[in-house]
Amino acid sequence: MAITASQVKELREISGAGMMDCKKALSNTDGDMEKAAEWLRENGLSKAIKKAGRIAAEGIVAVDVDADGKIASIVEVNSETDFVAKNEKFQEYVAEVAAQVKTSGAADIEAFLAEPWAADTSMTVDDKLKSMVAVIGENMNIRRFERISTDGIIVPYIHAGGKIGVLVEAGTDSASDGVKECLKNIAMQIAALNPKYLSSDDVDEEYKEHEKGILLTQAKNDPKNEGKPDDIIEKMITGRLNKELKEVCLLEQEYVKAENKENVKTYIQNVAKAEGCQIDIKKFVRFETGEGLEKKEEDFAAEVAAQMGQ
Repeated sequence: MAITASQVKELREISGAGMMDCKKALSNTDGDMEKAAEWLRENGLSKAIKKAGRIAAEGIVAVDVDADGKIASIVEVNSETDFVAKNEKFQEYVAEVAAQVKTSGAADIEAFLAEPWAADTSMTVDDKLKSMVAVIGENMNIRRFERISTDGIIVPYIHAGGKIGVLVEAGTDSASDGVKECLKNIAMQIAALNPKYLSSDDVDEEYKEHEKGILLTQAKNDPKNEGKPDDIIEKMITGRLNKELKEVCLLEQEYVKAENKENVKTYIQNVAKAEGCQIDIKKFVRFETGEGLEKKEEDFAAEVAAQMGQ
């Protein structure tokens, strides 16, 4: 039977697939719209598998926080290119993933992928991911997520359109604008300076001993320290270690917006006093898109030539 342009247009709107793929699907199913959509889905899944070998190191981080700031989620979803990361359909999908993570009981990615997709329980989260790969045309990956619930308050921050996402959990009995602004500033500090620990009390002894070993070797190899007593070198190392810990521990970091070089802990205490409440930072989560992933170097001209069979 003849396939009309209006049928192709309708199927394209339903599926998001390409025009020629929609025409082929309708031709193979005698114009049956439901069967054609299913045919696209089946073939889309096979295409998704073929794309799975490509490196997905771009993408965005998204957060979802409930109205009273008690439950929040953060998720990183990767794509192959920054171009796709800016695609509205991709961003809407990532927002849906973050919303589902917020209500999910899954402890890891494998369990999360096996869950029914909230917007269409006839498919799993993994099925939805693969169908999005087919529609978008790039490999995609739900890389990691975290969910936080609290009796206090959670404040989110997204930097550079999703390049970095932060959640800050605080124990407090106040949800005033002043408290929220304070926590937003802390989240921005975390995004900018990437602390590894909340405070020096959270740094394990193994890390401290490892760093002291490196500093000791540096000190002994420095000609300036030749002949200095061991106790003097020990004091030097302790001082350097403390300085290093101030850089990697949030509460000991210099607060970036401060004019008097106060640290983050002092800034929080001053806000708490002004607001007449207690503010105790319990936890923070920071995701940066693609951190730790190997990014493929693209030769665009070579890729185009390959596609043209040159």
